[in-house]
Amino acid sequence: MTTSTMTAIGAFAADSIEDSLRDIVVDIPDPRPRDVLVRVMAVSVNPADWKVQAGITADSEPVILGYDAAGVVEAVGSDVGTLDVGDEVWYAGDLNRPGSYAQFQTVDERIVSPKPSSLSFAEAAALPLTTITAWESLFDRFGLTRESTGDLLVVGAAGGVGSIMMQLAKALTGLRVIGTASRDESRGWAHNMGADAVVDHRRLREETLQVAPDGVDLLFSPHSAGNIDDYAAIVKPFGHITAIDEPAGLDLVGLKAKSIAWHWELMFTRPMFETPDMIEQQRLLAATAELVDNGTLRTTVTKTIEDFSAAGLREANREVKAGRAIGKIVVTR
Repeated sequence: MTTSTMTAIGAFAADSIEDSLRDIVVDIPDPRPRDVLVRVMAVSVNPADWKVQAGITADSEPVILGYDAAGVVEAVGSDVGTLDVGDEVWYAGDLNRPGSYAQFQTVDERIVSPKPSSLSFAEAAALPLTTITAWESLFDRFGLTRESTGDLLVVGAAGGVGSIMMQLAKALTGLRVIGTASRDESRGWAHNMGADAVVDHRRLREETLQVAPDGVDLLFSPHSAGNIDDYAAIVKPFGHITAIDEPAGLDLVGLKAKSIAWHWELMFTRPMFETPDMIEQQRLLAATAELVDNGTLRTTVTKTIEDFSAAGLREANREVKAGRAIGKIVVTR
């Protein structure tokens, strides 16, 4: 590599992520023994970006955000055994390390996989974080298999996680999938992503019980605040809920009468703590790539912004934060 510096987008202390992002120049990171150095070609925007930015203080160094990427391996650490220079890869990164809003990024090989060969970098960048979240929710938290049956309710079906979760559930389990959406556009998207039925989240209890009069077995929740009473009414006794949000003061006592189990899912847990099974993220991304390449799964990208700069990422974050985006928004070079 002929230069020791790279361009990146730094996040600074500010009231919003749009005001926070600026173009910066920093040193290219050196790979650790199990790292690959990736030339980042495309990223997608996630709420995780905003949560990290909100914690930046005025005396902090700029933080490189970004927890979804697709790119090309430029170098490998001394102990890397699963990837090679030149591999086209995808991954979702690690909250403890600099992110993908940069020209280059170092990532532990155990959470990186070859991307689907049938997808462009932009199409691939839409999927890793949401796929890992959905996969771990379905198969680690809920413990599902191909033989599993019953009803799964996916709240926020037209969002990034919901869009891939419904596809995975239909492809790899025997579940009936119910999604929540309200607008005609998002309802149509949910059906296209695999929902067998779609209910309006504004009438969650009423419409869900019309579709599943005895209640649902499983519920995925990205928006838990204010919904626990409805969840208690629509989840069967001994059912399971997996949540990915953390609203302050969340009270789960209403779930006790039915012995409903509550699970947390954070796809960063494995890399943050370098768990013994950390390589499961590489394996599930590789399995997903195979499902994409054989036509079972489709990308969830709905908009691509061809401006890998602070301006382009400000635009992408602004659109996602507005709360009306369907699928994923990607920024590419």
